[in-house]
Amino acid sequence: MKNKILLLFSIIYTSTVYGQQAKPYHSAYDDSTLRLTGPQTLMPYNRLIQSAGKVITYGNPQLENHSLDLAVLPGKKEIAVEDRYGIAILDVKSQQIKYQWAFGDDTAYRGMMSTYSGIKCFSYNESTYITWGASGRSSKSAIMIAEVDKSGIKNVTSVQCKTVSTAAFALPNEIVVQFESGIPYLYVVLNGNDQLLKIRFTDKQLIWTAPTGVAPFGLRIIQNKAYVTNWAGPVVTDTNKESAGVPWGLAYTNPVTGATAQGSLSIIDIQTGSHLNELQLGLHPNAIINSPDNRYLYISNANSDYVSVVNVQQERVTDSINVGLFSKYYAYYGSSPNALLIDSAGTKLYVANGMDNALCVVHLGNSVSSGGTGKTGIQGYIPTEAYPSGIVLLDHHLYITNLEATGARVLSFAGNDFKDIKYPGTPLINGYTIHKQLASVSIIPVPGEGELSAYTEKVKKLSLFYRIALTNQPPVKNAAPQPVPGRIGEPSVFKHVVYIIKENKTYDQVFGDIQAGNGNNGLCIYGDSVTPNQHKLVTDFSLMDNYYASGKSSAEGHQWADAAMVSDYIEKSVRAWFRSYPHRQEDALVYNKNGFIWNNALDHGKKVRIYGEACLTGYDKKLKWIDIYNKYMQQQTLDLKNTSTIARIRPIISETYPDCDNFIFTDQLRADIFIKEFKNFEQQQGDSLPDLMILSLPDDHTSGTSPGFPVPKAMVADNDLAVGRIIDVITHSRFWDSTVVFITEDDSQSGWDHISSYRTTGLIISPYSVMNKTIHTNYNQTSMVRTMEQILGLPPMNVIDATALPMFDCFTNKKTNYVYNYIKNNIPLNEMNKPLAQLKGKAAYFAKLSVNSAFKELDGGQDDLMNRILWFDAKGLKPYPAKF
Repeated sequence: MKNKILLLFSIIYTSTVYGQQAKPYHSAYDDSTLRLTGPQTLMPYNRLIQSAGKVITYGNPQLENHSLDLAVLPGKKEIAVEDRYGIAILDVKSQQIKYQWAFGDDTAYRGMMSTYSGIKCFSYNESTYITWGASGRSSKSAIMIAEVDKSGIKNVTSVQCKTVSTAAFALPNEIVVQFESGIPYLYVVLNGNDQLLKIRFTDKQLIWTAPTGVAPFGLRIIQNKAYVTNWAGPVVTDTNKESAGVPWGLAYTNPVTGATAQGSLSIIDIQTGSHLNELQLGLHPNAIINSPDNRYLYISNANSDYVSVVNVQQERVTDSINVGLFSKYYAYYGSSPNALLIDSAGTKLYVANGMDNALCVVHLGNSVSSGGTGKTGIQGYIPTEAYPSGIVLLDHHLYITNLEATGARVLSFAGNDFKDIKYPGTPLINGYTIHKQLASVSIIPVPGEGELSAYTEKVKKLSLFYRIALTNQPPVKNAAPQPVPGRIGEPSVFKHVVYIIKENKTYDQVFGDIQAGNGNNGLCIYGDSVTPNQHKLVTDFSLMDNYYASGKSSAEGHQWADAAMVSDYIEKSVRAWFRSYPHRQEDALVYNKNGFIWNNALDHGKKVRIYGEACLTGYDKKLKWIDIYNKYMQQQTLDLKNTSTIARIRPIISETYPDCDNFIFTDQLRADIFIKEFKNFEQQQGDSLPDLMILSLPDDHTSGTSPGFPVPKAMVADNDLAVGRIIDVITHSRFWDSTVVFITEDDSQSGWDHISSYRTTGLIISPYSVMNKTIHTNYNQTSMVRTMEQILGLPPMNVIDATALPMFDCFTNKKTNYVYNYIKNNIPLNEMNKPLAQLKGKAAYFAKLSVNSAFKELDGGQDDLMNRILWFDAKGLKPYPAKF
């Protein structure tokens, strides 16, 4: 069958899907789900999206919009929607967005964003109010209060939340409005301060502040008690238990994965603010809801895939309800329940399963509900758009915020930013860039039994549920070794996997000049003259022109690349990153229940070595890039020392290999350290090489045009040369016959692509790789992780890599004798950006912005600005793919 290229167009987005017939030796698998025609949208992590009901899409197309939560306004004719940039009012009758208010429209609140969830509406003294939490620059946190009437959203004010000394942000999140003696009081969870506040609404007077557990999230009040869920569990008091850092403190952690080890529920007296009790919950407890009669509390545990049931009178957890789409049938975690709704009868619970892109509908039985009958059980699932995060029920309709909607699919139409400059004959190029995304709300009539059954089947198909049966097939006895075994546990010809993670490039940015692939040369700024090694490698081996990053930034990208999944903490933080920007894996709240590919390998007896990933490098911060480069060239010793917040991997990280956050080190230093260790392994007897080696090579990110750093093309060339040198050494070694190298970007956020904002570069290099061919099969980062697991005989870690398609089409059973000789760089690696004093016009403007935006650290500045700087540096005043 010939490769199929199916373009699914709409006004807002374009998604491209390819398919290719499976090879005979892996005929048990197919990628037919990736060749679907019709209205489904393919997300870059093995999930198809098609919401039931109607979808309302809105937002500024120049921004990355995310709808977070919602609440019904008094009168029940309108719904307030909390999104990352403000609030919107949805008219129930017309099913349209009626009013919007954005932080950026008010000078007092510019730079602020809504927090994770928790919008509330109430009436008082003939006025209607909306309140929600927000945080922004300079550690500013506030409880936002707005009025709404027939004229729209007005009189937006705020109550400032003081930050405690140990926190960077107070982070108000969930809010409960409680009327006491006719006066409204605001009870507010401060996620950053680890506190609960009580504020009198009439005069904004603080009544009391109460301590909670670590990173409190959800809140409910029953009678005289407040119940607060704690994302990271109780405050650490037992020093004999494993603990690690979360911003801004400590949490109990799992010694195997480094992830938080428990969640908790704080119970607080609302009259005095005194702490009454603490109950242990599952992992990452977030949303909490009470039964209509207040006898039960239901709490979703995102990292455990179940809902905890708390008996209020007994103050204990009495049951748990498993809501995962896959976990009922298979031992795979990863549905991420993160929002709840209960019907007025108290017998039906709706659970927003973020990674299933669906609502789970639960019948509450007599053991967990006063009005329930029979046993508790799942009735079915309802498809939404990506990552449902908030639910309300009104007039027999479900309203759901979809945090990821359909992903970053806004097409930017070309325009010349520089109107005084004319380039006759220069084409204007439309393209995609990763931080342009619209928000969405699904409106779904409550389904009957038959419709729910059909919806459930649809959710399974969209989630590739039936691939799990193939994933779980037992290995064939005495199976012959294959490059990628057809079944987990069968032998591979490979014994060693080298995994290289680079930083932030699109496919078109690097490979758009290659005619054999589906590229756009007009968007290529680092072509074969800058990246000769990567161009040579994809020409000699295989060019994947349909390979995608699964996330939108390095904070997400390193989770997808290392764990093939992101947690609810990541999703709730996207674009705001209040507590941490966790690309270096230094925040225990970030990690998924089952951790990363390295602990998966360690758990199954594999030898692992980590170079620069998940670690922090200590060095003399007085040194500049050129100082370190000169020391490197003169072979002087650099005093480098690595550590990790994950205790288990400290013995297996290279102590001197610079981490992924530091562009102040040339990638040649990184290549030297790896090559030296690799040659030492080669000199040892036997098969001494680790089974899995993970390397960070970050310098293709560049530092923009920051003075004191090399020009962008020099940093990309530095990265390319490091790749070439590493491949050269591996292919000339005695381990080459049994080694496969996987190379990916962590994300695609620093450039443009004419097919998809998620499309990026991926390389697979081995003696059994397909040679001299373009591979059109749809693959992504989770496919790459799954392929490494398949080769090493590791089970999948979660539902995402369990449904990923192994990269069979990139391999052949025919061994090649090919060896690679690296190509020297065409650009001096120490070609430096000019000092500000030597620059004028746009060059000076962008250089100043590079300095001010701190482009010396990974994603330290504004992403759109970085894109413009890189474009200007490479193409001068030629038309940029989007207007200012």
